[in-house]
Amino acid sequence: MAVTRRVSVEKNRLRFAAAHFATFLGACEPLHGHNYDISVDLEGELTEDSWVWDFGDLKKLTKEIADKLDHKFILQLDSRILKIKENLTDWEISYLEKRYIFPKSDVIALPIDNSTAEKIAEWFAEQLVASLSTRVGKFTKLTVGIEEMPGQAGWYTLDFNN
Repeated sequence: MAVTRRVSVEKNRLRFAAAHFATFLGACEPLHGHNYDISVDLEGELTEDSWVWDFGDLKKLTKEIADKLDHKFILQLDSRILKIKENLTDWEISYLEKRYIFPKSDVIALPIDNSTAEKIAEWFAEQLVASLSTRVGKFTKLTVGIEEMPGQAGWYTLDFNN
């Protein structure tokens, strides 16, 4: 019989507000924003103290990553559709007749091909794994959900057992 132990943290203070425009089927959405909520599930072995992970620590690490995204424009650096130019003080983004210029201080440029909830969840999970890896504990699976609005979320899972 296999036993799974997991902890989860979500929503409440684990959120960020950000703007983006995703691309679909060769088209680009209008610029808009969301109040994103974050959910994190972490599976692992129990420590000697009989817990998978300290809730407070997991919330702190998650919040630190969320704060990097808060009140930013999420730029999909690896877009196959957008033309992106990094200038000294700003980012210039073009799609057909539209042209946007954002001050660098208002942008978080992510190495993703699209600013969908699924790709933001993937980036977020990779950041969280890097932070968790500096701590004591053995986790075997991490799932991150990025909810754009109630009932609408993108998920990403890293399984370290496979």
